[in-house]
Amino acid sequence: MPSILQVALDTPLHRLFDYRLPDGLGTVQPGSLVEVPFGRARQVGVVLARQTDSAIGTDKLRDVIRVFDDRPALSPDILRLAQFCADYYHFPLGAILLATLPPRLKNASPFAADTPWLVVTAAGRATEPPARARAQRTLLDALRTAPLGRETVRAHRQSRHAAALVLAGWAQWARLPPPPAERPQTASAPPATAEQQAALDTLLPSFGQFAVHLIHGVTGSGKTELYLRLIDAVLGKQKQALVLIPEIALTPQLEQHFRNRFPGRRINTLHSGLAEGARTENWLTAPDCDVLLGTRLSVFAPLPRLGLIVVDEEHDGSFKQQDGLRYSARDVAIARAKQSKVPVVLGSATPSLESYAQALSGRYRLLELAQRAVSQAQLPAIELVDLKHIPLDNGLTRPALQVLADTLARGEQSLVFLNRRGYAPALYCPSCAWVSPCPRCSARLVLHRTSHRLKCHHCGFETRIPAECPNCGNPDLKPLGQGTQRLEETLAALLPAARIRRIDRDSMRPRAWAELGEAVHGGEVDVLVGTQMLAKGHDFPNMTLALILDTDGALYSPDFRATERLFAQLMQVAGRAGRADKPGRVLIQTAFPDHPLFRYLQRHDYAGYARVLLAEREQLDLPPFTRQVLVRAEAPTMDAALAFLHRAAMLAPDHPQVSVFGATPAPMARVANLERAQLLVQSASRSALQAFVRDWRPQFDNIRPRVVRWSLDVDPLVF
Repeated sequence: MPSILQVALDTPLHRLFDYRLPDGLGTVQPGSLVEVPFGRARQVGVVLARQTDSAIGTDKLRDVIRVFDDRPALSPDILRLAQFCADYYHFPLGAILLATLPPRLKNASPFAADTPWLVVTAAGRATEPPARARAQRTLLDALRTAPLGRETVRAHRQSRHAAALVLAGWAQWARLPPPPAERPQTASAPPATAEQQAALDTLLPSFGQFAVHLIHGVTGSGKTELYLRLIDAVLGKQKQALVLIPEIALTPQLEQHFRNRFPGRRINTLHSGLAEGARTENWLTAPDCDVLLGTRLSVFAPLPRLGLIVVDEEHDGSFKQQDGLRYSARDVAIARAKQSKVPVVLGSATPSLESYAQALSGRYRLLELAQRAVSQAQLPAIELVDLKHIPLDNGLTRPALQVLADTLARGEQSLVFLNRRGYAPALYCPSCAWVSPCPRCSARLVLHRTSHRLKCHHCGFETRIPAECPNCGNPDLKPLGQGTQRLEETLAALLPAARIRRIDRDSMRPRAWAELGEAVHGGEVDVLVGTQMLAKGHDFPNMTLALILDTDGALYSPDFRATERLFAQLMQVAGRAGRADKPGRVLIQTAFPDHPLFRYLQRHDYAGYARVLLAEREQLDLPPFTRQVLVRAEAPTMDAALAFLHRAAMLAPDHPQVSVFGATPAPMARVANLERAQLLVQSASRSALQAFVRDWRPQFDNIRPRVVRWSLDVDPLVF
């Protein structure tokens, strides 16, 4: 009786596929990667089960082409986690499983893992090469002391002798050096503050079981130090720690913190900024590492000894994937911790309202760090510059410019925050009011003067800067508004003695962050001009001023989360100032100084403002008091997109606890030549909403004509 394999493939179909396993193809277990025929092509898939029969006749099944024995099988805990995501986010299981793998492992071409370490074998420890082989004896003696990297072997011209030792079985090339015989010593740490020690006393006894802990700590309160002490306790139990961060930009600084604290420990990083080979190797070695530091996809990394999950800056929207599998890495991390029976720690100076509401209800344990860790450091004073009474000059007011000059004169550093990259948001014709439109989107093309291009930040379209207005022929086109490039130019003209660095997606790459940190700490930078990339996680002791420009748009945004996000952003930016012994100062230019948000901000009162927002949300039946699913549709015409959603709404099952709202054009109605519409479904009951969508989703496949691309977004953050 031939064996039948159930295989998950990367397709939009919510089903598994049966294949025959020919004799002699190797060992197969759940999680094994296989190559199979699919239509006229071949695909890499994941085996989920092995059985003896199939609903399809055995003679009609196609054969597995090969079983990949050059890459590890996915572990049972990853298979369980992917199944949770398939059920909760209503996404095909095969697409989830293949998305968790590095691209190199999804390629069917033969794969050889990098093995950069030469290590001694047991035979090598017990045997001596012949006396005449002095070079081999010398190399073997060195290996008995410590493994050698491939580059070191090459640099000492020992490659031929290494090959001889490997051939004799006295040494081998390995992916990682073996762990030390004794536990590596943790580097000394600064004394814990009273609040940190109280948090540790609460957290450590709960280890070894599932619980969610929310650490609400003001900026500079030492949340990272708390994470390090918790991780040290986990490593002492021979367990692993997973640390999730929202931005690639935070990786170099945190990685250096971890390596300094845990010398000799295996610390891996995973993020999209790594080269494909490095990303693959770090994923393959994750089961043997001690600490894995990474962005959202790291939540699916193989960690068989998982003992703790930390989600830093848990409020950050970057943890939510906005295409494909629209998952929240924070929520998936909680699900993984629950499955693995380990604690998860969420940390933020401005927790998401969803997490804070859970803490207030008692479902999460709330821990407060209300004081900065450096005893002399105080929370910065926040001042408002009223734009109704003080005019702007190139985006800056006189008081703001004076404070910048004073800070520069004292030899201290400043941060100027403008969350808009490029030179200007648009190019404008004063003659006919033409404003540079994107031909593919409902958006404006952003002026990038340094590259002499107009670029769309939504679809990627770009074109040269026109010599004259395409509408009326006027050659005198003007930049409209201000971006970080123009702000940098303005500050360079107004503060000619200042050393200015611009930090945004156009100017920075992951490897440049370590160099930036050295420059700022070394006093080589006076003014940092940046976007939200600078708003969190960075610790610059000599930075005493944060100047915040042009944030008022969020105060009248139709997005109900806009003020929550703005408050968090302003708190995070303000927190960069005054983190050491010098007092910090924050200036915010605004035309709405009487808005309640600013009153709470000036008092650094996150808890007070959070309770106000939660009361509003409860009155309006908005999250976290309701659960939402957003159905998105894209089509060549808006009529087609809306017609699809109207038909979907008609097919929705009746459910007394679920509300289905009408289809509407999306706020950004056109992106990349596709018209976009959306339909919102809402319920106060998570279970009722999940059951509703489970019954409803299969109906979408029957809607004709098929000219629409659609998706489900469970717990949407962006509308």
